[in-house]
Amino acid sequence: MFSLPFMASNALQVLYSTIDMVIVGKYVGTYGLAAVSSSSLILNFVTMVCLGFSNGGQVLISQALGAKKRKEMNDIIGTLFSFIVILALVLSGVLLLARKGILYLVNIPEESYDMAMDYLVICGVGLIFTAGYNMVSAVLRGMGDAKRPFLFIGIASVTNLVLDIIFTGFLGWGVAGAAWATIIGQAVSFLFSLFYLFRRRESFGFDFKRESFIINRRYAGMIAGLGTPMAIQSGFINLSMLFVNSMINQVGVVASATFGVGVRIDDIINKISQGIQYAAMPMISQNIGAGNQQRAKQVVYRAWIISAIFTVFCMLLYICFGKQLFMMFSDDELVHALSGTFIAAILWMFPAFSVMRGSGAFIQGIGNARLSMVLAILDGVVLRIGLSWLFGIALGWGFFGFVLGYGLAPYGYAIPSMIYFLSGRWRKQKTLAEKL
Repeated sequence: MFSLPFMASNALQVLYSTIDMVIVGKYVGTYGLAAVSSSSLILNFVTMVCLGFSNGGQVLISQALGAKKRKEMNDIIGTLFSFIVILALVLSGVLLLARKGILYLVNIPEESYDMAMDYLVICGVGLIFTAGYNMVSAVLRGMGDAKRPFLFIGIASVTNLVLDIIFTGFLGWGVAGAAWATIIGQAVSFLFSLFYLFRRRESFGFDFKRESFIINRRYAGMIAGLGTPMAIQSGFINLSMLFVNSMINQVGVVASATFGVGVRIDDIINKISQGIQYAAMPMISQNIGAGNQQRAKQVVYRAWIISAIFTVFCMLLYICFGKQLFMMFSDDELVHALSGTFIAAILWMFPAFSVMRGSGAFIQGIGNARLSMVLAILDGVVLRIGLSWLFGIALGWGFFGFVLGYGLAPYGYAIPSMIYFLSGRWRKQKTLAEKL
């Protein structure tokens, strides 16, 4: 029950970029789809870096709450707010300065280049709003609040939908209109969340006083220590997606658009199931902070069961209605024809994600960020890029090989994380709450 609002929140968050893809596909066409697909992967990379540090702060907040250290929790929240704002501004500047080189590296099809540049610049300027919303949501998750993140992202999604139709459809702004709709929606969500939390600051657990936003070096160091491996983890996974997308872009614009649509559909399913992991993380962290290891273990077992049920449902949905899902995004018959190849390859990924929702949440919830980073590098760099190159280029399997390598890579995280949890070696680790 606790995971349901998280699953709904994630579904709405994915709806942002999904709406862009659907409307751009209808009003701009295949070249616009390729532009939004490639630019979104770049933007997801920097967003996931910020989210990695937010999740590091979330683990600290959860363990502090479990250990009943309310004063320390207030200082951690204030430090996290300032930390993420500064980080978002720096990353936004880097993204805008290096935009031409980045688009060159990912082999954007020439027909889509100008549209991809518009999307990247507009969304890059608004990165602070994206990072800000994810930061507030991470804090709320850490405190066990699942309803308010759903409220905030709901406001953003409705705003984005209305503006997408107006800007891209009625006004004919194309891909740039979709970008403006996305950023305005995220800005409204972030500013509303700040206002809402300020009005309810006593129950929220953060006083919003000016001095509370001063960065505490000790907590900033702990957030950096936890967040850096998590940011590297998120960053490497998204970076690997850029490399795979770059290899697929060389096949042609139809393959690029098909992969973009397929990844978007896959992202919807994965993000919804990620709500299980988002619910499990604070439950694990708070119980570890309170010294209740047995209940933390039970959370992992329940997460595995729920994820397995959800995975079977999604695989059946893909098998029975996969082509129809692609038709929602594109009217291009060539994309529809290639969708079957994507589906046949990507189905291999689903069982791995089912395992990761429980054991991955456990590794992050207990604060073992270094192990999470090592497994993410194995998944994102060694396997995702390596297998995609092996199957797609070395063995000459083409588009099917690229997607198959992309789909098999998560087993590099799923299997070792499950072994680590079942081995019980984590019992010897000192909790973060003891260090506060």
